[in-house]
Amino acid sequence: MEKTVRILMNGVTGRMGTNQHLVRSILAIRKQGGIRLRNGDVLMPVPILVGRNEAKLKSLATQYEVKEYTTDLDSALQDPRNEIYFDAQVTELRYPSVMKAIQAGKAIYCEKPTATNTKEAMELYRAAEQKKVKHGVVQDKLWLPGLLKLKYLIDTGFFGRILSVRGEFGYWVFDGFNQPAQRPSWNYRKEDGGGIMIDMFCHWRYVIDNLFGEIKSLVALGATHIPKRVDENGKEYTCTADDSAYGIFELKNGIVCQFNSSWDVRVRRDDLLVLQVDGTKGTAVAGLRECWIQDEAMTPKPVWNPDIDSPINYYENWAKVPTRDPYDNAFKVQWEKFLRHYAQDDPFPWNLKEGAKGVQLAELGMESWRTRKWVEVTEL
Repeated sequence: MEKTVRILMNGVTGRMGTNQHLVRSILAIRKQGGIRLRNGDVLMPVPILVGRNEAKLKSLATQYEVKEYTTDLDSALQDPRNEIYFDAQVTELRYPSVMKAIQAGKAIYCEKPTATNTKEAMELYRAAEQKKVKHGVVQDKLWLPGLLKLKYLIDTGFFGRILSVRGEFGYWVFDGFNQPAQRPSWNYRKEDGGGIMIDMFCHWRYVIDNLFGEIKSLVALGATHIPKRVDENGKEYTCTADDSAYGIFELKNGIVCQFNSSWDVRVRRDDLLVLQVDGTKGTAVAGLRECWIQDEAMTPKPVWNPDIDSPINYYENWAKVPTRDPYDNAFKVQWEKFLRHYAQDDPFPWNLKEGAKGVQLAELGMESWRTRKWVEVTEL
């Protein structure tokens, strides 16, 4: 038996919302024939596009053959046929829209950051719990093939005792003067909810929590390295948000994590995101899809001598972790988990409180940047 679930998808006219959530997740689930539940039923998601620009909604709906769209969020929330509310708007708009959806009794699935501050992020969590609606937050990087391989190495004891984690993320975003920018201009305006620290520290929180351990304290520095950019309309504007963020996170188990995040860095590494995990017995370097390892037996013995060319090729003596199973789109994987959670109560720990933890880490990062001090990460 096929059961449909109507999902209000707000903010999916943006690049990520269209590509990752609408096309590669919900429409891909429809194309595969839905999600088979434990009782044999098939759950079929039905997207209803929501936004502020009717022309964009109509164009998107026409392109992907989506039957319904609306600019009237309030009416859509009052319609009892609509069961789930999904939000991928700019961060500034998320809190009021998600809160409306909670009060309307809808299940919630939303992008991060869930709010611009921890207070509002926790208000969403408490409201959802009080209303007894199911809720989840996108934490997509946990299902990237490279990080799944890294998790396997951790679980099977490859590293011995993990000592440190080094994360490098980002790429060069053109300022728009000679080449069009490949990210939206609001990302670089603080008044519009922009800033790489509020964006990426939310990711680093769930990556660290789920793979390496609880964060005890942090020190962070942000920067606006490029002060002027050109927007989508060809107009020059002043950048008011940080475009680079540098953080050191001390974990309760003694592991030290360093994460550099930047839109002003040219890539000379294996991927746009690279995590190097060093342990007493071995090291792994994971990108988005691949993971390379070097154990103790294959580790060379460098000797410092800058007067000669290095006799060691440091890219040798690494083995590639095999891809044993096919990997699906990370966003789609989590969508399927959330829909199973909604339909048949499968466990789903990545809720609005986990989203609030990400906002907390970003806020503490900004506090550390402002005060130029280490700050403690307290329990929410």
